Amino acid sequence: MRTTNTPHISGRWRRVGSAAAAATALALAGFGAAAQADAATPHKVSARTIATQVAKAHVQTTNACATTAKKGYASCDALRVTGGTTAFMEKQAAVKGVAPATIKPHASSGTPTGYGPSDLQSAYGLASAASSKGSGETVAIVDAYDDPNAAADLATYRSYYGLSACTTSNGCFKKVSQTGSTTSLPSADSGWAGEISLDLDMVSATCPNCNILLVEAKSASMANLGTAVNEAVKLGAKYVSNSYGGSESSSDTSYDTKYYKHAGVVITASAGDEGYGAEYPAGSQYVTAVGGTALKKASTTRGWSESVWNTSSTEGTGSGCSAYDAKPSWQTDTGCAKRMIADVSAVADPATGVSVYDSYGADGTGWNTYGGTSASSPLIASVYALAGTPSSASYPAKFPYAKAGTSALNDVTSGSNGSCSTSYFCTARSGYDGPTGLGTPEGVSAFTG
Repeated sequence: MRTTNTPHISGRWRRVGSAAAAATALALAGFGAAAQADAATPHKVSARTIATQVAKAHVQTTNACATTAKKGYASCDALRVTGGTTAFMEKQAAVKGVAPATIKPHASSGTPTGYGPSDLQSAYGLASAASSKGSGETVAIVDAYDDPNAAADLATYRSYYGLSACTTSNGCFKKVSQTGSTTSLPSADSGWAGEISLDLDMVSATCPNCNILLVEAKSASMANLGTAVNEAVKLGAKYVSNSYGGSESSSDTSYDTKYYKHAGVVITASAGDEGYGAEYPAGSQYVTAVGGTALKKASTTRGWSESVWNTSSTEGTGSGCSAYDAKPSWQTDTGCAKRMIADVSAVADPATGVSVYDSYGADGTGWNTYGGTSASSPLIASVYALAGTPSSASYPAKFPYAKAGTSALNDVTSGSNGSCSTSYFCTARSGYDGPTGLGTPEGVSAFTG
């Protein structure tokens, strides 16, 4: 987890007063679920030209939590963009025939600068499932500390993109402490608030019909975060996303059985943001370890391309062979005798990052772009939710392995996240590899069982 603390993007989005005015504003801006289509602009440009422009995306980032986890503690796996030009901004500029804007420290960001729901649903073949599935399912988000503005920021994100309201009053959204209290919540933290906003927005983007449960641990200790996982399951969530991680330790196997072993429940965990190397709880044999990719528009049938996310020697998706956790029976790679990270992957590169609305604290200033495997973990948990409730005795991390090598997964075959003695631990290849696992979703069929 990076500790560089660079200036944040400032500025808040001013909401349009009426539904009609909002719809008009979105269409003019070229954003929103319907308005993001290239056809909404008068400038004609080829898919190849868009792909060429998107490839120029380059950004600067800061770690949202801005701390290095000490022993027994975790840090969030979220990276906030603080400068440069994102892939989404390059795409918008290309289809409008204008020069791309640039994110600058302390500059106002009145509209999104990252991928929105329609982009993510298009990239992963989820548009049909997102519109028709997910009702009655609850995706739980586990994070540390409180985000006082979680409900309001979630409402802003969903309203902007034309998604149905998800509020406490209509029963769609609920926020509790690790003990289940709705009133006695942890102390607030602006860095973790950004992480929370990212997680809530990724569930909304991927499974807009899902209910969302936010469980806030009182600190970032593995014990408190694990207790929050147990509370999420106790409250009925069948899909629990964990966008945090810390160094592996000999305590991990005990954490496995105490916090992360829940048959019939999807538990996803971020693979990490510091490049090659294993972290926990992604290393647990009972979770779906989620790696990260760079997601770009492409002149292909799919319309998108992906490679291993690797910005630098200190920033990129995590992967590796666990030092402590046993290898699950469904994982059959031969180079690692223990648990191998990751299982699957999704977008995490901040340069091809996602749109997030966060208004709490110095780090939360309205519309931001985020990356990190904190984006890919809730996205994958939500894909599982679209696929339907897992069978009661199953450990859903194994589901994608039944679809290995099929069209149900986009095999990511290029890129590396560092240096390693066993090539596939850190380098993409055809079939299974550490940084991207079995690949990324193409629909939901690889996530049911």
